[in-house]
Amino acid sequence: KETEEVFKVKKSSYSKKIVKQLKKEYKEDLEKSKVRTEANSPTDVEPPLEKAGLIKDINQEDGTANSEQGEEEMEVESEKEEEKPKAGGAFSSALSSLNVLRPGEIPDAAFIHAARKKRQMARELGDFTPVDSEPGKSRLVREDENDASDDEDDDEKRRIVFTVKEKSQRQKIAEEIGIEGSDDEALGAGEQDEELSRWEQEQIRKGINIPQARICQPAEVNNLYYQNTYQTLSYGSSYGIPYTYAAYGSSEAKSQKTDNTVPFKTPSNEMTPVTIDLVKKQLKDRLDSMKELHRANRQQYEKHQQSREDSTKAIERLEGSSGGIGEQYKFLQEMRGYVQDLLECFSEKVPLINELESAMHQLYKQRASRLVQRRQDDIKDESSEFSSHSNKALMAPNLDSFGRDRVLYREQVKRRTAEREARRARRRQAREQTGKMADHLEGLSSDDEETSTDITNFNMERDRILKESSKIFEDVLESFYSIDCIKSQFEAWRSKYFASYKDAYIGLCLPKLFNPLIRLQLLIWTPLEGKCRDFETMLWFESLLFYGCEEQEQEKDDADISLLPTIVERVILPKLTVISENIWDPFSTTQTSRMVAMVQKLVDGYPSVVNAENKNTQMLLKALLLRMRRTLDDDVFMPLYPKNILENKNSGPYLFFQRQFWSSVKLLGNFLQWCGILSNKTLQELSIDGLLNRYILMAFQNSEYGDDSIKKAQSVIACFPKQWFANLKGDKTISQLENFCRYLVHLADTIYRNSIGCSDVEKRNARENIKQIIKLLASIRALDHAVAVANDHNVKELKILIEGK
Repeated sequence: KETEEVFKVKKSSYSKKIVKQLKKEYKEDLEKSKVRTEANSPTDVEPPLEKAGLIKDINQEDGTANSEQGEEEMEVESEKEEEKPKAGGAFSSALSSLNVLRPGEIPDAAFIHAARKKRQMARELGDFTPVDSEPGKSRLVREDENDASDDEDDDEKRRIVFTVKEKSQRQKIAEEIGIEGSDDEALGAGEQDEELSRWEQEQIRKGINIPQARICQPAEVNNLYYQNTYQTLSYGSSYGIPYTYAAYGSSEAKSQKTDNTVPFKTPSNEMTPVTIDLVKKQLKDRLDSMKELHRANRQQYEKHQQSREDSTKAIERLEGSSGGIGEQYKFLQEMRGYVQDLLECFSEKVPLINELESAMHQLYKQRASRLVQRRQDDIKDESSEFSSHSNKALMAPNLDSFGRDRVLYREQVKRRTAEREARRARRRQAREQTGKMADHLEGLSSDDEETSTDITNFNMERDRILKESSKIFEDVLESFYSIDCIKSQFEAWRSKYFASYKDAYIGLCLPKLFNPLIRLQLLIWTPLEGKCRDFETMLWFESLLFYGCEEQEQEKDDADISLLPTIVERVILPKLTVISENIWDPFSTTQTSRMVAMVQKLVDGYPSVVNAENKNTQMLLKALLLRMRRTLDDDVFMPLYPKNILENKNSGPYLFFQRQFWSSVKLLGNFLQWCGILSNKTLQELSIDGLLNRYILMAFQNSEYGDDSIKKAQSVIACFPKQWFANLKGDKTISQLENFCRYLVHLADTIYRNSIGCSDVEKRNARENIKQIIKLLASIRALDHAVAVANDHNVKELKILIEGK
């Protein structure tokens, strides 16, 4: 609160305090001058300020209480002093120094007295010219008007004052120092500016020194405020005034001023005595420190040198490789764009290739199904024609035993019979021309001849598919469908930047990339036809044959080495699977031989096909087995006729029986051609259990016992693979052939019994047939049965027969 009261003090109060301080200083100066005057000239005039009555005002403790009275006394005394003429040395010296007073210098008492006398003399001589240009106005009136103008507006006209107004303290001081109207105004304006500037700076200093003001007692707030404000700066140094005033406040307040200065300690001049050892020690220490510093700097220098060399080498290496990296980046960007375009092209063309491939497979499947269906119809027609069993009483008159329209069925049978006989006649004529008629047996030929209409339709549809396939890539650049162009792109990548080529797994992607293009070239390829071209002679195979084969040593895990085996696995095997399931006819020895040769070639030449875990290989073998089982269930038929019917070798039933028997033997041979590809267990189940024991042995029992039966048995045994019996131990053959061995033993006994009572020639023929049976048993490693037959019929050449098996 005390600080806030200090801040609320008006500027006018500051002016009064400053004047009071000036009067106090004037009094001190006057006393000093009086002492000097008394010492020098005792008869000198009295100090003018004593006569002026200023001491009375200065000695007052409270300047504000009697301010008005002091001002009146000062004015009266000043008028009295003006009337007294003064002379003396002090006056003349002060008068002479009026012109040498420097600007801003505060005059002393002698100077003020001289100035007052000079002004009085000018009045008496009439040379004084008032500043106010209006006549009849005194200085007091003018000053009153100036004071009044502070309270009134500038636009109002000044009034004529008829009474003498009380002078202000500022005007009284101005009169004391001898400054008139213009000087008074100038003094007032200058003081006003100085007071305003002081007031602003004092407010700033008070804000800085607030904690010091609060420490003081309330009665000394004003004195301590000014004391703390001006204790460090002199009046002249703060406001540019050469004269320095004393600090504000009473002497008691001055004594209470705190000294914040720090005493400066003068350094001692005492020094440690210098000796040679001390100097040597200091020099040695300094030398050691410099050596240590030099050693550290040397290590740092060597480190920087090594770093610089490494950086230089790295820069050279990077500068040398920057060009290659730029070229590599450019090449890889081009390959990226090429591969993207290639994949977009394939995404559009591959569905078309799949459709054409499916259409071609469907075309071959229809032809194969038509031939199989024709063979099944011929067997049914012949079987029904020579069958002696019919139940006409249970059927309607116009229906046969199968519930078919008898008239329509007979017409179809006649047409099929005529076509069948015509085909047989053409085959017989062709055998006569080639000289194979004597060795041919009915039923061994494959009835796969087609009519001209079927051939024409097949060829037209195949040509249409081929024509469509040639149009697939007609709107595409060669670089996107030619295997050579595509291969050259990736070969360039492999040869230039093998690391990135390997990181991109291109070797694993190429088989899938070439897959649609290779399938398009294999569109009409089927190994079942004699004119079919080997896939290893095709353009795609020759183009990719040496891909990835370079002069330098290749890595073991290089995927490009197995490019062709992978393509064969992913393209050839699926196509063979479709052919085996839908096109291959197991009754056809030619197709079976070609199919077996193709699969065996893949097994021998491509290791990925042999792998049992290969999915495509497993699918191919499964398709082969399914097709063989379907043929065994649907196409094999063995008729049963009485022996009296079969005695006529020119009859239709006998010919039909022989044809079916030999077709079954042919099928047995076709099944056993897969030995080495399919497992022995699977083949034995299909060929021996499913075909020999179920159908062929039934025909043996109905056949004539003699040379014909032995010939048929030889044909059956000739179909068995020799490797089945090569590793057998003991005297017994494989378990599935036990029924066949027993039949051969029974055949030997029957031949022997039929020869009893016959001529010697017939007995000799019977004995030769028995020896032949022993040979057949020995050939299939049925030694126990061979020894039994030899013992039963007194055959002494057993060892020779077994060894000559």
